[in-house]
Amino acid sequence: MEYQKLGNTGLKIPPVIFGTSALGNLFTELPYRTKYEIVTECINNLEGPVLFDSAGKYGAGLALEVLGENLEALEVSPKNVIISNKLGWFRKPLTTPEPTFEPGAWIGLKNDAEQRISYDGIMQCWEQGNKLLGGKYQPEMVSVHDPDEFLAVARDGLDWTHRFGQIIEAYRALADLKKEGKVKAIGVGAKNWKIIRALAPEIDLDWVMFANSMTILNHPADLLKFMGELYEEKIGIINSAVFHAGFLTGGRFFDYVPIEPDTDENRARFQWRKTFFGICEKFGLLPAQACVSFGMTPPGVISIALNTSDPKRVKENVQAVTAKVPPEFWREMVSQGLIESSYPYLPQD
Repeated sequence: MEYQKLGNTGLKIPPVIFGTSALGNLFTELPYRTKYEIVTECINNLEGPVLFDSAGKYGAGLALEVLGENLEALEVSPKNVIISNKLGWFRKPLTTPEPTFEPGAWIGLKNDAEQRISYDGIMQCWEQGNKLLGGKYQPEMVSVHDPDEFLAVARDGLDWTHRFGQIIEAYRALADLKKEGKVKAIGVGAKNWKIIRALAPEIDLDWVMFANSMTILNHPADLLKFMGELYEEKIGIINSAVFHAGFLTGGRFFDYVPIEPDTDENRARFQWRKTFFGICEKFGLLPAQACVSFGMTPPGVISIALNTSDPKRVKENVQAVTAKVPPEFWREMVSQGLIESSYPYLPQD
């Protein structure tokens, strides 16, 4: 399993990154033992440093706490761990029946969280995140969490411009952390990739993370063009949510929203999945393997971020990154209209 250099940061990134939202009780409250087993499997299934992607938003900091505690319990050397912390959400006391952020998504929490996207807010999130991790393990990769969602709630154009300026100030804080040697790499991630494109000229980036954007189901030409520009600038690309929140592997959520075949758009998605499953079965592939393999085809993609709430799936996720997909599979996908015939990066042999 080949590790890739992340620009001039000195970091080498594994081809699979482990998401930690399950440690923060996303959609379900896992037993603590199960969370320990997830972290254990992540450590045991990579030979080199293991990269965990976490955030203060995940369970109002619960994911960071659990990750730090389990790494400590497993006696993992800090040299064998890389942590990416997405900053912008600050833990606060829970004073309502359920958390006020993303109602219904986070289960069994004892804390709430509020968004703090500004220079001072990001510094506060940075300090709190380090404390939640326990002090022994500190993030080497940082970013501002959900800049697209922060902009999406703007009341009007003036408010949007103000919020965009706050994001730039947040990145000034990250730049100062890097200048002081406290972090090694600065990135940006979003579900709306066009916000990444808008921010990229304004900040000095080492990496970007696309979520729900460049998948076997959805791979727009204008996004591929932008990815090519990032590749030319030697900005590392991490692809995330390549299963559309589990839908492409059989789940009922599409981009984190439960769906039924009750609209033309949703019926088309279910039909696409049915045909996709049939082609995977024909070639003896797991749908996850096909999704991951496709997600890594564009030049510049150095890693896939994968998340699971099942310890047994960790090994499968690692294997999906190295799975060999025959060219005949890709040709069948194109002939059935499941992949755009103009897509330029499919393996030919």
